[in-house]
Amino acid sequence: MNCGIAIFVKTPALSPVKTRLWPGIGRRCAEALYLLSAEAVASVAQQAGGVQPYWAVAETAALHSDAWLDLPHLPQGEGSLGERMAHVYRQLRQRHHAALLVGADAPQLIAASLHRAAEWLSCVDSRLVLGRADDGGFWLFGGNSPLPDRAWTSVHYSAPDTAMEFTHAMRDGGCWLELETLHDIDTADDIPHAVASLAAIDVPTAAQVRLLRWLTSSTIAEPCV
Repeated sequence: MNCGIAIFVKTPALSPVKTRLWPGIGRRCAEALYLLSAEAVASVAQQAGGVQPYWAVAETAALHSDAWLDLPHLPQGEGSLGERMAHVYRQLRQRHHAALLVGADAPQLIAASLHRAAEWLSCVDSRLVLGRADDGGFWLFGGNSPLPDRAWTSVHYSAPDTAMEFTHAMRDGGCWLELETLHDIDTADDIPHAVASLAAIDVPTAAQVRLLRWLTSSTIAEPCV
């Protein structure tokens, strides 16, 4: 395949995940939602033609965890988010012509978008692709050429202007394609958006259906600690 896609994940048993969800639905439910969301993202990546999915795992001890055995895996490495993204991007480009990076926070993504991104990056010209998030960040980034470390590390992540800073930092990396804007699941207030977006998918994957059923069940009606 000419494009690798890395899904950035943490392992709940080893790292705190979705802490901003804890006040609304409790820690255990937040961890369950996170794993279901990661599974949904992976299921879509597996359907996208011309794309080889990988888990990009945060913890070295979890590289062979039962949670991440269903796909090839890559270590995120050490350092800031920018440093870890750069590290995974380089690993993917050692194996593929182009690289895509996604998180586990936007399970309503669709295979057609990933395929469109991979097609855009398949040419010899230097190109970049971005999928923005409603909160000012981004749910996907990809490229088909080397990118300087400074471009990754000069950005303030998890900020309202992260995507704007990021595109400016990467401005010399090639021509841009922008995908649709999606709504991440970060707090309990984001859950209705996720439910509506998942329900609107014409042909959801089985994992997306499982997540939608879980989100609309009584499981998260009361916070579970």
